[in-house]
Amino acid sequence: MSTVSSTAGSIASTVAATTAASNAALQAAAQSIISGSTNSSMDVNSLVTALVNSKIAGQAATLAAEQTTDNTQISAYGTLSAALSALQAGLTTLSNGTAVSDFTATMSGTGITATAGNGAVAGSYSIDVAQVATAQVLTSTGYDAKTALASGSSTMTLSVGGKSTTISLDSSNSTISGIAAAINGASNNPGVSATVVNGADGAHLVLHSTSTGSAGGISVQISDSKPGDALNNLAVSSNNGTTLTGTSGATSAQLAANQSTLDDGSGNPVKSTSYWTQTTAAQDAYFTIDGTGVTSSTNTVTSAVSGITLNLSAASVDSTGSTPQTLTVAQDTTSQANTINQFVTLYNTLVTTMGALTAYSSTSTSQGVLLGDSTLNMVQNQMASIVSTGVKNGNTTTSLASIGITLKADGTLVVDDDTLNSALKDNQSTVATLFNSTNGVGEQLNSNITDYLSDSGIIKTRTDGLNADLTNLTTQQTSLTNYQTQLTSMYTAQFTALNTLMATMNSNSQYLTQLFGGANSAGAMSDNKS
Repeated sequence: MSTVSSTAGSIASTVAATTAASNAALQAAAQSIISGSTNSSMDVNSLVTALVNSKIAGQAATLAAEQTTDNTQISAYGTLSAALSALQAGLTTLSNGTAVSDFTATMSGTGITATAGNGAVAGSYSIDVAQVATAQVLTSTGYDAKTALASGSSTMTLSVGGKSTTISLDSSNSTISGIAAAINGASNNPGVSATVVNGADGAHLVLHSTSTGSAGGISVQISDSKPGDALNNLAVSSNNGTTLTGTSGATSAQLAANQSTLDDGSGNPVKSTSYWTQTTAAQDAYFTIDGTGVTSSTNTVTSAVSGITLNLSAASVDSTGSTPQTLTVAQDTTSQANTINQFVTLYNTLVTTMGALTAYSSTSTSQGVLLGDSTLNMVQNQMASIVSTGVKNGNTTTSLASIGITLKADGTLVVDDDTLNSALKDNQSTVATLFNSTNGVGEQLNSNITDYLSDSGIIKTRTDGLNADLTNLTTQQTSLTNYQTQLTSMYTAQFTALNTLMATMNSNSQYLTQLFGGANSAGAMSDNKS
């Protein structure tokens, strides 16, 4: 049975029922004419409606039935597209091969979290952290909160990592709070946030570098025409390098290169000047991986171990260098199993959807909307062929059954969890072959679905054809409505005239009967004659 023949049968049935109803109404209208010939008037409206409907009922029913069929099929293709899209979304990591590269990364200690991503390799690594990356914090000496530090026009230039900004200061905005506001409001701020801490000894300007690492040291330059202004005391330079006691196997020289310290103005690095204290140094993280030293300006390290992201915290620092942590990278078989099971579920949903759209019943007149549809049949056959065939490589074929996924009689897939888990743990090469990014099962399905759903694909082509048919049906329906209007107008005029004529004839007949008498009575003229 084809979709065309099934649809045609449904339309024919609808038209037959409509025509029968129209004929019944026409017979009732005929009785109105007979009644009108013997009484004073006919029911013109009912008569016209019945006659017009008898003329257009068959065609109107045909158009309506065809519109319903087209809309139903368009909706069915929408349902099919949604199921295909859902499956494709679930195939992403199976089609690009990343699902079989899922790894877990675990640390044996505290203070470090590790995440595995693309490019990770199974293995075990010894990690020992000497110091984590920090952002510099500078705290000024205390000043009177209400006193302006500049008496005239001055500038303050802040520099961090090769970037700088200059702010203008004078007696109106150079209190400690005024300077902090000007720094925070600078449009090209290089990465410095300013706060005010009101201590027992006065208001302190606190500068925070917004980036970690030794290159994030803050330098302040002052340009003030009056050497006696207190603003000049806020000049300070941060330089990379000095000394730091080596820990965790790192030498003092290695660590010195990773820390910024203050310059007292004479080129001598010190922890503090007379007017600034370095609360926190700007320093890089330093740690070893299997004995190899690694530095990082941030505590999120992505390049030390291939495919692994390390996040360091202060709790990870090994001050003695004697208790390194172990990083273990292993296949994430649980995630892989979940991804594969999700694929099976989505594929089965698609199969069930297609089955409902093509359902056939020998005992019911209600059949699947796309029963016998060549487009859907092609999709069904191609998808089933991919999952049943698997992956061919020369004369070798690797099937889904080899990892515990088999095809049932109804076209759905079923997973043997024990076989799948065993394959994921002991036979990763087979899993990798089945879901490779070139011709794996996931990529084959993904490629076909992309073709089906594209603007030039078979579903769009079929839907466009149905929409074009709906446009044509609408044009025909408009023409039929115009014809109905014209026919109604013509019949109304004709039968109104006929109704008027018959009313006149009935009136004349009654008058003549009064004059000459009828079959059972004598008229007025007859009485006068006698």
